[in-house]
Amino acid sequence: MLCPGKPRPRRYVPAVLALALISLSTPPVSSHDAPKGWTYPFACCSGYDCREVPKKAISERPQGYVIEGTGEVVTYQDARIHDSPDGQYHWCSVAGADDSRTICLFVPPRSY
Repeated sequence: MLCPGKPRPRRYVPAVLALALISLSTPPVSSHDAPKGWTYPFACCSGYDCREVPKKAISERPQGYVIEGTGEVVTYQDARIHDSPDGQYHWCSVAGADDSRTICLFVPPRSY
């Protein structure tokens, strides 16, 4: 029971302190850089899923880009395709694994 003239207990102080601690201990969302210094978008890589791949790892076929290691086809109209700022192929896959599906694919300008 509260006595008149005494301050009321502050029920929300522990919750506010807990939220402050969580926000301070959580690292900021960031992305990582390609070898040539440009930054992969966080939506593509979660900070570690992207890497530069050799030209032979991706082939251009009539149906789209084929990821040679998995056989996955990413059509030319697919929203996962992005222009490569350095003219090299960069592949972003789930958990950065060589045998998983494509999150994003950075491609150099198409040659005709």
